Order: sequence, then C-alpha cells, then structure tokens
Amino acid sequence: MTQTQDTRESLEYQTTSDLEPGRKLRFGRDTGFQSELRRRVDAYFQRTQLSQRDCAQMYLKTAIILVAFATTYGLLVFVAQTWWQALPLAVLLGLETAAIGFNIQHDGGHEGYSNHGWVNQAMSLTLDLIGGSSYVWHWKHGVFHHMYTNISHYDADVEVGIMGRVSPHQPRLPIHRWQHIYLWALYGLMPIKWHLYDDFHDVISGRIGAQTFPRPQGWDLVRFLLGKAIFLTLAFALPLLRHPLGVVLVFYGVMAIALGIVLSTVFQMAHCVEEAEFPQPLPNTSCMEDAWAIHQIATTVNFSRNNPVITWLLGGLNYQVEHHLFPRICHIHYPEMAKIVESTCQEFGITYREHPSFVGGVVSHARWLRRLGASSVMG
Repeated sequence: MTQTQDTRESLEYQTTSDLEPGRKLRFGRDTGFQSELRRRVDAYFQRTQLSQRDCAQMYLKTAIILVAFATTYGLLVFVAQTWWQALPLAVLLGLETAAIGFNIQHDGGHEGYSNHGWVNQAMSLTLDLIGGSSYVWHWKHGVFHHMYTNISHYDADVEVGIMGRVSPHQPRLPIHRWQHIYLWALYGLMPIKWHLYDDFHDVISGRIGAQTFPRPQGWDLVRFLLGKAIFLTLAFALPLLRHPLGVVLVFYGVMAIALGIVLSTVFQMAHCVEEAEFPQPLPNTSCMEDAWAIHQIATTVNFSRNNPVITWLLGGLNYQVEHHLFPRICHIHYPEMAKIVESTCQEFGITYREHPSFVGGVVSHARWLRRLGASSVMG
C-alpha cells in the first residue's frame, strides 16, 4: 500500500464504517479542502521519507509505559505494607493505566500503530488487560464516535446518562443545574461502571447507546471473556492473596478514580467545550450539511499543542483535530501534521479550534457544563 493510499484511508475513515444502513448519515460533498489536505499530508511523508506507522519512538514509548505499569503494579500488590505506601502507588497505577489507553491501545485500535495487522491487534488488546473491551471500543469509539462526532443519538461517546448533559440536543433535567460541580466526581467513578457493567451490558444487549452493533462471536467472544477474566484476576484475585477484601476494594477504587478523572477530562476537553459545535442532520433528512472533514474540525478542539510533555503522556490526544482527520497515522507525527492542517484551514477559511493550555481546556469544559445546566439553554 502506498503512502497516498494510506493517507486517503485515514482521512476518509468515514467510508469504512459497517453501520447498519438505516442508521447511516450522509455528509456533504468535499469542496476541495479534504482532497487538498490529503495531498499536502501525502507530500509531507513523501518529502521526509518518514513511515506513517511502525515508528521506533512508538515502540520505545510502549516499552517504557508497560514496564512502568508492571513495576507499579508489583510494588502495590506485593511490596506496599502501609496505606501511605499504597496510596501514591494506586494513583500512579491509575495514571499509567490511562497512559496505556491513550498511547498503546489507542493507536493499535485505530490501526495507526503498525503496518502489520497482528501488531495493531496485539496493541489494541492492551485495553482488555486494563479492564475494557477492545471489541466494544472498536464500535463505540472507532466507528460511532469517529464517524458521527458530537451528533446526538449517533455518537455514543457524548451520551453520559441522565446525570449529565453535554450536548445542547440532550434533554435538560433539574439536577443538571449543578452538573458543573458534581460531574467531576462522577467522572472518577466511570471506570468502575465500565469495568464491571457497561461492556457486559453492551455485549448482551447488542446496543451501545442508541446504536446497535454485532455481538462478538467466535474468537471475538473468546477474547472478550478472556480479557475480562485476566483483568479481574489482576484487579482482585491476585491482590486478595496478599490483602484483605476491604483493602483491595479501597485501592482499586483509588486507582479507578485517578483513571476516570484523567480519561474523562481529556476526552471532554476535545469535544464538549464552548468552542466545539454539535451539528444535527438537516430537518427531515439523513444528511449533514458539512463535508466529513469539515465536520470533524468543527466538532473537535485541540489543547496544549506546544507542550511536549503533555503530548507524550496523552499519546497526542491534545491534537484531536489531526487524530480525527487521520486516525490511521501514528500520533508521533501529529505535531508536524498540525502545522499542515492549520495552514490549510486558514487558506480555506475554516476555523481551526484550540486552547493554548490544558487549564484553558478544562475551564472551557466547566463553563460548557454550567451553560448546559442553565434553564436558559434550549434542548
């Protein structure tokens, strides 16, 4: 496969969806922006002779993160003897778990880690190691979210249940008046629900939010069940050999809360902020007004582009615009690609959205929650 073909598949990610026909939306025609952006990114890789995947930096980063995770887990379960030893280790383990998801699993799940399918699959299975399901994630995030970003009833990633309203097209409940305060705590509890309930419920029901998806069968089902068994063994069975049940549950909770706050905050800063748009299909149609690439830029906001530490830790997810346009390219390349995307947007009169800092993104999300919780905001 050529570099040009690789980039075309990345930018035209929406054409690869295997959604049921009755649920599929159609996006507007490309007016030249998408093809020109693809041409410029192709030219960049041809000029630099860099590989879009199988990057040495990515393999080194994977080794560092996995060794750190294994070391922290070993210290927490087999070495720590007091609460003041276990507490920082549990928090650190939660952060390292997030790093596995942001970096290794995310690139592998999007086929942006390697040119070899088996390598991508192996990397995506690290999500099963840390409590999720790579199979369910493919549908929920890789298909529904990336296809229909910020479109209510289509993008399952912006459906947070009755306790939260993150889209103006979702109904407002009286309790939402205070969501800008209490949702931060609920973010921390989300991994527990995800680990122990959501994936099982989705697989049994064959639904993710309002969308249906094929239940796993054959080896997909084996991997799903085996992944859950391995996670439950690591999270509960092995620690119970060394520690009382109450201690295990408390520090599992600490780890999950650290994980949940980081995962939720990073995702919400990309899509559920004041600057992002929440378009809906044109009335009485299944058509969106904008072309797919323009829709992705309108619904996605970058942050902290000039902070290499955040870029490294978050697997380039502070470059969400570039990720949504080119999900099959390794995140190692996002900083340079962002220069191309931003300049192309400027030439075509398209707003390129970003927050200069991490704090700016968090504040924008908090203001958005407060705004949607106010009675004056229409639903």
